[in-house]
Amino acid sequence: MKFKAKKLLVPPRQNSVCPDLEQQRLIDLTLYEQEARCRGFHCVAGIDEAGRGPLAGPVVAAACIIPHGIYFRGIDDSKKLSAKQREVLFSEITACCDVHYAFGVISPQEIDRVNIYQATILAMLQAVEGLKLVPDYLLVDGMALPHPVIPCEKIIKGDSKSQSIAAASIIAKVTRDRMMEEYDLLWPQYGFKQHKGYGTSKHMDAISAHGPTPIHRLTFAPLKQSSV
Repeated sequence: MKFKAKKLLVPPRQNSVCPDLEQQRLIDLTLYEQEARCRGFHCVAGIDEAGRGPLAGPVVAAACIIPHGIYFRGIDDSKKLSAKQREVLFSEITACCDVHYAFGVISPQEIDRVNIYQATILAMLQAVEGLKLVPDYLLVDGMALPHPVIPCEKIIKGDSKSQSIAAASIIAKVTRDRMMEEYDLLWPQYGFKQHKGYGTSKHMDAISAHGPTPIHRLTFAPLKQSSV
C-alpha cells in the first residue's frame, strides 16, 4: 500500500520564492524515511557515493542520518547543484548537531585490487561503520548493499528521491572534491582541481605528456591499455 505523508508538526524552512512548493518538495523527499519508520524502524540512514567513474582519485561514500522533522532547503542530488550550492548545504548539514554522518574512502590502489564495484561497497560499509549512531535501516542509492546485519533498500536515483540520500551524496561529493583539490597542489599539471579526475581532454593530454600519478587507477581504460 502506498504510504501517504501527513502534515508534519515541524515545518520545513521556507523557500523565499515559492514556500508552498518547496515545503511539499521537502516532504516528498522524506517519504522513504517516513515509510521505513511506519514499518517499525527508528534510525534510517541514507547512503551514496562519489567518484566511481574518474580515472584518478579515491571513491568516497557517505552515510547520513537526518531525524524526523529536520529539513534542508534546496537539498537535492549533488549532481543537480552547483559547487557553491553543494558547499553551502554541506556546511548546513554537517553543522547541524542532530544530524549524524560519516564517510568512507577507498584508495585508487584498492580500487585496482578489488574493482570499482567492490571498492564502492567497501566505502559504503566503512561509512556506515563510522556513524556514531547505529542505524537500523539503510536507504542506498542505486546499489544493493550487502550489509551483514542492517536491512537495506536499493533506490534507483535515490539521491533525488530521499533527503538522507541526497545529503549523503552532497557529503561524499564535497569531501572527494576537496581531496582532489589537495592532489592538484601536488600535481598541478594534471588539472585535478578542475576535472576532479574525470577523463577530460585536458586530463588525457596530461597523462600522455607526464604519465600516470600514484593516484591514477591503472586498471581503468585507457590507462590499462597504455600499460599493456
